Amino acid sequence: MSLGNIFDIAGSGMTAQSLRLNTTASNIANAETASSSTETAYRARKPVFAAIQQSMLNPDQQGMAFASDEGPGAGVRVDGIVESDAELQMRYEPNHPAANEDGYVFYPNVNVVEEMADMMSSSRSFQMNVDVMNTAKSMMQRILTLGQQ
Repeated sequence: MSLGNIFDIAGSGMTAQSLRLNTTASNIANAETASSSTETAYRARKPVFAAIQQSMLNPDQQGMAFASDEGPGAGVRVDGIVESDAELQMRYEPNHPAANEDGYVFYPNVNVVEEMADMMSSSRSFQMNVDVMNTAKSMMQRILTLGQQ
């Protein structure tokens, strides 16, 4: 693994955290969206991340020490976005325009407090990847100046 791979790894982390921020923002935006049925109600969405192994990127290097089955990670990829299985909120509001024939309105299974905590976590993770990139950049610039004097 070279120092240059750090930019790829941190970049994949930033991409993953950006997607996480977008899904969190979507969940918060739809937290109070009313629906008349469970089929059409918005459900909280969460991204699923998976580590990219170095051996998957360089299959030719499988005999090398770092290319074993449990070799170093090479970043993060998004495997998909899943909907939450948590129960929807059912409220009795017979005067609501989206109420069904029994007077119930269905609201998403979004916990706004949990989403805000998730947003702060993803924002911090994004910032950590930026810090890693800045540190790697500083190290590379410092290496270039070693021969000067």
